[in-house]
Amino acid sequence: MKLNDLRDNQGARKSKIRVGRGIGSGKGKTAGRGQKGQKSREGVSIAGFEGGQMPLHMRLPKRGFNNIFAKDYAEVNLGAIQKAVDAGKLTGDTVDHETLKAAGLARGGKDGVRVLAKGELTAKLTFTVAGVSGSAREAIEKAGGSVNVIEVVPAAEKAAAKKGVKYKERQAHKASFKA
Repeated sequence: MKLNDLRDNQGARKSKIRVGRGIGSGKGKTAGRGQKGQKSREGVSIAGFEGGQMPLHMRLPKRGFNNIFAKDYAEVNLGAIQKAVDAGKLTGDTVDHETLKAAGLARGGKDGVRVLAKGELTAKLTFTVAGVSGSAREAIEKAGGSVNVIEVVPAAEKAAAKKGVKYKERQAHKASFKA
């Protein structure tokens, strides 16, 4: 067998029907669209329209809930951290969001990192993270490490707090002139 002899199986690739190419093609004249009416014309957008009856997608109830205030954590398992330590990707004894990101373990997580307990940890590490599960905390402390949970303040809250501080400073400054 040669590379130039390679072919798809018979019937694997089917050419599309070229409509509107004469009566001999079997799809000439109206091109399979029938006679007259909206659907025979160009630019039809009535998919899902059921003749005035409430469409099925609108009759069915909405499902689920999407919490707009949910925190976005990058979740990292202890087993993955241990594997990175063994491979030499994580050096040093402190582990935080930046070091995990540099090691390729934490993707995303705009609200920080949360450590989970899947896998085993043997290295003695100090974690500075936004969250840790109870069993992960036990495993880290069993290995001789420690956990420091930091509170990550969302950017919107930081901006609002900063604005509030500036307002208070301005009011105090004005009050000093009046006195």
